[in-house]
Amino acid sequence: MARYIGPKTKIARRFREAIYGPDKGLEKRNFPPGQHGPNKRRAKQSEYSIQLTEKQKAKYTYGILERQFSNLYKKASARPGVTGEILLALCESRLDNTVFRLGIATKRSGARQLVSHNHILVNGNVVNIPSYQLRPGDRISVREKSKSLEAITMALATRKNFDWLAWNDSNKEGVFMKFPERVQIPENIREQLIVELYSK
Repeated sequence: MARYIGPKTKIARRFREAIYGPDKGLEKRNFPPGQHGPNKRRAKQSEYSIQLTEKQKAKYTYGILERQFSNLYKKASARPGVTGEILLALCESRLDNTVFRLGIATKRSGARQLVSHNHILVNGNVVNIPSYQLRPGDRISVREKSKSLEAITMALATRKNFDWLAWNDSNKEGVFMKFPERVQIPENIREQLIVELYSK
């Protein structure tokens, strides 16, 4: 199962955003990586460079590699509506991302691990594919044997609520009620630039 396993602070510094969560390294050195540090004279970015950077940010944020992301864009462009917003909604409807949004894990990487290690059920069945696309009405729950895991208990203590998800704490089950609208997605991504890049 392919995933990015390289240095995360370096990626966060490239975008000057803590896309992997709180990062002390980014706080200390809030400038792009490189041997000349903050004093490097950086050339003005071209239009293509800005668009590519936005696509890379979206990929790293959701933990998606190039081919998967390209396939998601094809799905989004085939659907009626605003392609960029549909693309982000498809990213949000991935099982690993939904587990993260429900608060079962504190990071997307942790959510991905919970899914791939058979801790998560969808509609009562074990699903161990992080990229599994959820549909409105799908029920996401923690497997009975896994409900006492310390990582899950600690994560749920700090969970946040999102409008497109419902959560029942007593039986540790959530419902994917609908695809989120753009204003509901908190990620700082300019999706129109991604659409422009793929449209070339």
